[in-house]
Amino acid sequence: MQRTCLGLGVSLYFWGLMDLTTTVLSGSARPLTEGQEDNLSDKLHQRMKRSWVWNQFFVLEEYTGTDPLYVGKLHSDMDRGDGSIKYILSGEGAGIVFTIDDTTGDIHAIQRLDREERSQYTLRAQALDRRTGRPMEPESEFIIKIQDINDNEPKFLDGPYVASVPEMSPVGTSVIQVTATDADDPTYGNSARVVYSILQGQPYFSVDSRTGLIRTALMNMDREAKEYYEVIIQAKDMGGQLGGLAGTTTVNITLSDVNDNPPRFPQKHYQMSVLESAPVSSTVGRVVAKDLDEGINAEMKYSLVDGDGLDVFDINTDPNYQVGIITVRKPLSFESKKSYTLKVEGANPHLEMRFLNLGPFRDTTTVHISVEDVDEPPVFEPSFYFVEVPEDVEIGTTIQIISAKDPDVTNNSIRYSIDRSSDPGRFFYVDITSGALMTARPLDREDISWHNITVLAMELNNPSQVGSVSVTVKVLDVNDNAPEFAQFYEAFVCENAKAGQLIQTVSAIDKDDPQEGQHFYYSLAPEAANNPNFTLRDNQDNTAWILTRRSGFRQHEQNTFYLPILISDNGRPVLSSTGTLTVHVCSCDDDGMVMSCNAETYVLPVSLSRGALIAILACIFVLLVLVLLILSMRRQRKQPYIIDEEENIHENIVRYDDEGGGEQDTEAFDIAAMWNPREAQLVVKNRQDMLPEIESLSRYVPQACVMDNNVHNYVLAKLYEADMDLWAPPFDSLQTYMFEGNGSVAESLSSLQSVTTDSDQSYDYLTDWGPRFKKLAEMYGATDSSGALW
Repeated sequence: MQRTCLGLGVSLYFWGLMDLTTTVLSGSARPLTEGQEDNLSDKLHQRMKRSWVWNQFFVLEEYTGTDPLYVGKLHSDMDRGDGSIKYILSGEGAGIVFTIDDTTGDIHAIQRLDREERSQYTLRAQALDRRTGRPMEPESEFIIKIQDINDNEPKFLDGPYVASVPEMSPVGTSVIQVTATDADDPTYGNSARVVYSILQGQPYFSVDSRTGLIRTALMNMDREAKEYYEVIIQAKDMGGQLGGLAGTTTVNITLSDVNDNPPRFPQKHYQMSVLESAPVSSTVGRVVAKDLDEGINAEMKYSLVDGDGLDVFDINTDPNYQVGIITVRKPLSFESKKSYTLKVEGANPHLEMRFLNLGPFRDTTTVHISVEDVDEPPVFEPSFYFVEVPEDVEIGTTIQIISAKDPDVTNNSIRYSIDRSSDPGRFFYVDITSGALMTARPLDREDISWHNITVLAMELNNPSQVGSVSVTVKVLDVNDNAPEFAQFYEAFVCENAKAGQLIQTVSAIDKDDPQEGQHFYYSLAPEAANNPNFTLRDNQDNTAWILTRRSGFRQHEQNTFYLPILISDNGRPVLSSTGTLTVHVCSCDDDGMVMSCNAETYVLPVSLSRGALIAILACIFVLLVLVLLILSMRRQRKQPYIIDEEENIHENIVRYDDEGGGEQDTEAFDIAAMWNPREAQLVVKNRQDMLPEIESLSRYVPQACVMDNNVHNYVLAKLYEADMDLWAPPFDSLQTYMFEGNGSVAESLSSLQSVTTDSDQSYDYLTDWGPRFKKLAEMYGATDSSGALW
């Protein structure tokens, strides 16, 4: 280590002393010659100013010795070596990093120095008189610079690095540039000169030794074969020479995907099935084409390119999973077609031109779809009914035949009914087997002009399968309402009115709505055709004028006239009604303004005596008492329920499923109900405890229909009559006729055929039962006491 000395000189001017003082150059001190000292002593008698002569000190960093590191020496010309001069040091690091021997002026570093932490220190030195403490020299400043050594390796401050490069990139494609930083002094030697090299990642990648740029070094790198690479880069200082320090970093490189793989179906044939009841847009199945690429390069577009179900099925692409979803496009029918075949294509929508030679980037597969049969509800043909019916249609008339069929192969029988929520008024009835829609109540267009009902069809073998159809019934108008006045008309005529004066304009309304429009005809009623007071003029615009026929009306003669007017319509048949116009005679002024319409009160002299009035009231009271007495007697009388001209000798049929009254029970059942209906109609039996039975249905149902066993029309009309008769007592009864015999599961329960062979059983006791059992005794061969057949 070279010593560095800082000396003192004496001169009048600071800069002029540079030639006389000790000069420190490059870390060495040069003393004064004798001639220089003589010249200096000659100038002592002049005005002098002492000053430091300074330069730089240099010291190496990272000193590892145990003794303090000698830096340099301070020396003043005033110092004669007798210890009278005291050197002091101040400034950066004084006393902490650097110390000075106050007698000799030697400077030492007492701490380890690091140039990367601090490259130089600025200090100030001064020489003092040890006895008086007076400055012998002005304070002077100098610098201690820390000399660099190669003690820092290169560092990658941004590492580790992450980069990506497209797969199949050409050789030399730039990936990423890495940079290492060396904390050593770049201006001193090669300590900060960095050289890059690759330790791991060959032969796939290379690095530029000077710039640190990483490039691809192998062609056709395939992401699907290897996607991730870990590359280790080394940076070494000293230009890469032996002994240089080195640092490393890791670069994680990912091959990004390109569309270099075409899609392929793993299956060339798919088998699917779908229920024929599947709704439109429901999913049938899924197909998927595999693509080794990812992201946008693996996106798929599926389509139907061939097959016999192109109009029945559709396919959509799921963007999340890139699968093709086959859906129902139209309703299916197992009975019409049981299977379909589709050809499905999957293709990449995003292609790269430089990889088209690896294609084609599409693939196809075949899908077979089987339609499975299900039990479907009945289907109506057509699917909607519109019926027009006149409002005067008779009850029980068939207005439409509703037709439905079972679409299944089994073709089950159909039963029809009406959804009563759609027909709360029960105006219609449908035959349960034929589907004939009939009227059950009279229709009135003026009340309800449209009926929207729902007819249900149910499979006989599976009641849960129910189909429905809407039936719209438009009630057509018939001329069944006579015209009438639009309002109550009341006219006034002045006493001074002249003949031919208009007193009232009348108009009419009609609830009917004929297609050709309303047209009314007005005339005076026949009984008023020759009315001497008023006349009528039909204006032919559905209005009429009432005119006076004479003048000279007087209130005291007659203050009110009632004029009947006949109103007729233009319908078929023509209907008419009579309206009454009330005309009051009033007193008017000269301008025709009504003043008073009250006639003078006239008192009639006619009156009844008190005796006559009492007699009339007494007669009325007697009549009322007689009527009440007759009614009371009729209620107390007890007569048989059945009135017949001759005694009924037939026994009544009695149900003996429970213990009854035996032969004496003659009131249990009317044997007439079991007679031939044709014969029963000839004999009318009246019950005394109820009103007469509902009239015959001949006015609703023609006899021809009855003879044709049109039971529905008969029952409907009968039901309507019963519903409309509010006074009929509730004498409903239920008779049950249980059939037994060959068609019964229990077969015959009769004893007539219970013994198929001859038996010793005797039936002679039947003869003791009387004439009523004669026929039965003959059937069993019973004989009387005389031995003859009875």
